[in-house]
Amino acid sequence: MRWNLLVRFLPLFAAALMALQPAVAVAANETSKVSDSANVLREIMAIPETEIPPQLFRSAYGIAVIPGLLKAGFIVGARFGSGVLSVNRGGKWSDPVFISMGGGSFGFQIGAQSTDIILVFKTARGVDAIKSGKFTLGADIAVAAGPVGRHAEASTDIQLRAEIYSYSRSRGVFAGVALEGAVLGVDQDADLAFYGPKGANPDDILAGRVKTPQAAVQFKQVLQKNTGTSKGKKKK
Repeated sequence: MRWNLLVRFLPLFAAALMALQPAVAVAANETSKVSDSANVLREIMAIPETEIPPQLFRSAYGIAVIPGLLKAGFIVGARFGSGVLSVNRGGKWSDPVFISMGGGSFGFQIGAQSTDIILVFKTARGVDAIKSGKFTLGADIAVAAGPVGRHAEASTDIQLRAEIYSYSRSRGVFAGVALEGAVLGVDQDADLAFYGPKGANPDDILAGRVKTPQAAVQFKQVLQKNTGTSKGKKKK
């Protein structure tokens, strides 16, 4: 009798395991993405000559990191990558929402390259646009190459026009970069894999209404450190 029951339920058990495996693999991939994003920020902010100006970082409404954006092409180029976005909620950074970036370009080009991208959002408008649907940098919202270095300052002209500052790191070189034409959007599948069904809503994640996964703690700590805050309070 016991053997018959085992034979009967074994296919169901195997099917459940097969259904679980992709979800586990995806969750592991997103955990790695959060860790990579934290490492990119930590490495860039550790070098005063190539860091994002602290004043710009501290006044940011949101920070997005896209590690390993792939740029490739032959005549017609394409770029695609995914990363995370966090917002500053009164001196305390939110859990990260997963986002994707894509876009294309024309002109003579050949080969492939991996690039780390950082976006600094000065206002809530850019973040709200990502949550409400995909939008294009430069077309829907102004974007400018960000200033680099501890003592660097953006010009008055850029400060008036740009709501988003963009940076890239490729082959060890970190600099402001123009990203007009890149399309940003929420990666709902990644949010679902990382937070589970109850935490898949971007508004809930950014508002702190979901349980923080342990993998997100490190990323938030790097943001807190570089905005001069600890436990949500500014240092005196």
